[in-house]
Amino acid sequence: MLSLTINTPKPLFLATPFLPNHHHHHHHLHPPPLNTQKPPKPLSVSALILPPSSSTSQQQQKVYQPYRPPPSPLPSKYRNLDTNAQLEILSNRLGLWFEYAPLITSLIGEGFISTTLEEITGIPSLEQNCLVVAAQVRDSLVESTDEETVSYFDGPRSPEILYEIRILNTTQRALAARFIIAHGFERKKSEELARSMKDFPRRYGERGWGSFDGNLPGDCLAFMYFRQGHEHKSALSPELSKAAWERALEMAETEKAKQIILEDLEGKDGEGGEGGIGIDDLVRVPVVRMAIGEVAESSVVVVLPVCRAEEREVAVEEAPWESGMGGEFGMVQVEKPWSRWVVLPGWAPVAVLKRGGVAVAFPKARGVLPWRSRRRDADEEILVVVDREQEVVADDGFHLVVSGGNGSGEEGLKVERGAKLKEMGVEKSLGTVVLVVRPPREEEDQLADIEWD
Repeated sequence: MLSLTINTPKPLFLATPFLPNHHHHHHHLHPPPLNTQKPPKPLSVSALILPPSSSTSQQQQKVYQPYRPPPSPLPSKYRNLDTNAQLEILSNRLGLWFEYAPLITSLIGEGFISTTLEEITGIPSLEQNCLVVAAQVRDSLVESTDEETVSYFDGPRSPEILYEIRILNTTQRALAARFIIAHGFERKKSEELARSMKDFPRRYGERGWGSFDGNLPGDCLAFMYFRQGHEHKSALSPELSKAAWERALEMAETEKAKQIILEDLEGKDGEGGEGGIGIDDLVRVPVVRMAIGEVAESSVVVVLPVCRAEEREVAVEEAPWESGMGGEFGMVQVEKPWSRWVVLPGWAPVAVLKRGGVAVAFPKARGVLPWRSRRRDADEEILVVVDREQEVVADDGFHLVVSGGNGSGEEGLKVERGAKLKEMGVEKSLGTVVLVVRPPREEEDQLADIEWD
């Protein structure tokens, strides 16, 4: 393989025999993977372009290629340009962003890598990715919405907004785009909107869920704020809670949703039960379903030791108490070796666990949780996240205990409500349950989730 090393001054001199358009006898060039590292100086020629078909490139063909959405078509005015002219257009950002974005895909198809394109055109690798993905999202809007909606996103700040709604399917993108326009959302708000729409179906059965319409972007966003309000409330932050509910009220689109938010804002928590206990006083442990790829997308993650339920209390007590991430690479440091670990997104209930957190894997949800036993997902494996520091039984929580097998003779770990344990005279538990995690489930529209990255 050709691997000369030449000292190349900046900017790169483009009229070089190694550029693809001069070498017509080269066979098919394989696009190298995107690479966000700065290229080392001096640049090796092989960084500019992959070698012609040879034994090495035949090996490369067998390597698994990640899924790539079809590239946006090149506008006709750019179609017959040579490589130098394409680079020129990108360097000077000539035309509208969605017209020149497909040139990036085209050049990568010719054998350039993103870091080289960054050197030549000044467009950072991350922005190249954002432009390419945004152009694909825009293409789906062209098919699913009207011209006026699409033309709103012609401006230079639009790619970052469209990039955020990439996680939605085509129908949802069209709804989200109109909502973004109606409310003048910037990148951050657009990201919140997209996440709330994607997340809504997974929240089935949570408090108030049925009062919100999951087909309306505003209701999805309102439900996210509504949930945040309750998280702040349980963390005793009334001001934050009120602010979240006010945001929810502002975004909600249906009367039913506005009604339930108003009840919480005005302090009418639920319908009241025996002894005047409102719904909110019945403590609920959050049950979340993990999304495919969610850990990879999270900016904060939590690493917990895992015990199998059948190993009973011995494993729960023996699992490491201290584990943290440190150093430049965020390496996990633990006090003692342990064979099974799980990485979870930094959800609020687990992110606050300073020490003593442990995940207990139950092969089936049925019989473990004292609620939801008739649900269709009762046979799924679940993870119960427990805070071992809080072992004294409190009335209003759920606790991990060793059950006596309920007369079946089978002892095992179980989750039980605090009040019930108190009645039985149990004063210590193995820990307080902070979260129940369900496994990711294949969704119907899985292709829409695949990112270009």
